[in-house]
Amino acid sequence: MDSIFTNAHIISWLQYFAGGTEIDLEHVKILDITKKNKNLIPTVESHRAVLVFTQAGHPDIFYRMFNAGLGECEVVYNEGSEPKGEIKRDKVYDMINRGINASAGMLILNQNARNTIKFGMRNQDFASGSVHYVGSEIRSIILSKMQISEGKNLCVISGESIAVEAAIMNGEGDVIAVEYNKRDRITMEENIAQFGLNNVKIIDHVDDETMKDMPVPDVTMLVASATMEKEIETLLKINPKMEFVIYTLDFKVAAELRDLLAKYKIGDFCAIQVQVSKLKSNNSFEIQPAPWIITGVGEVV
Repeated sequence: MDSIFTNAHIISWLQYFAGGTEIDLEHVKILDITKKNKNLIPTVESHRAVLVFTQAGHPDIFYRMFNAGLGECEVVYNEGSEPKGEIKRDKVYDMINRGINASAGMLILNQNARNTIKFGMRNQDFASGSVHYVGSEIRSIILSKMQISEGKNLCVISGESIAVEAAIMNGEGDVIAVEYNKRDRITMEENIAQFGLNNVKIIDHVDDETMKDMPVPDVTMLVASATMEKEIETLLKINPKMEFVIYTLDFKVAAELRDLLAKYKIGDFCAIQVQVSKLKSNNSFEIQPAPWIITGVGEVV
């Protein structure tokens, strides 16, 4: 869908707010949520000033921001759909019962914005439910191996917290979250709502039918399982240059992966083992499970 806000519209709203506020517009992040897959909440969390363009509707937009801990943010706006008239300023917590009644721009100011993205989020930040989340340190390494960049499409198979954090990091790309277990899909939906993510699509398995209407992934992260070979075969048909990041706790599986990936012409093989030990209150170390992380890239013959 084409945006209803052209460059001329955006410039006129910038001029309007520049003339009526003391905000340094040089540092404003522009976000058009009339386009698909744009994440408002993570963007506001990480920027002090966001110029948001939205269409009429979104009855719970401010409530969702408040529920995400952004109640102290200030909203700079006007009444109507044109950049003219009186400029108003209210806290998000004073606007939770309001929706958006016209297509317009608004500034959202967050004095407590963090300067870095969330990377290796704490497990307690995610929705509680059926999922046993991988440790934050291991997740950080997996996300690093995925080499996420703005606009990449990602597929994450049975890696719930990785799908969530990847979606937050990559607001310009799609994340396909594959969850075989119904309860895990429900938990994934809770995480999507909690973090205000619009760029995550959930499916219950990988085959030609479920993937045919999905964005083509550039990178797939998967947990090794009995269905892994079928998943790899299907994904390579979609993108022969697919990058893979595979997680397993099973040494035998890790040892066999070189031959399996070679069978499908997946090169640039790399395998690492990661071990994390945490100091407990009694000054002893708790050794956590040490997974193998294997990477490879599809080769076009």
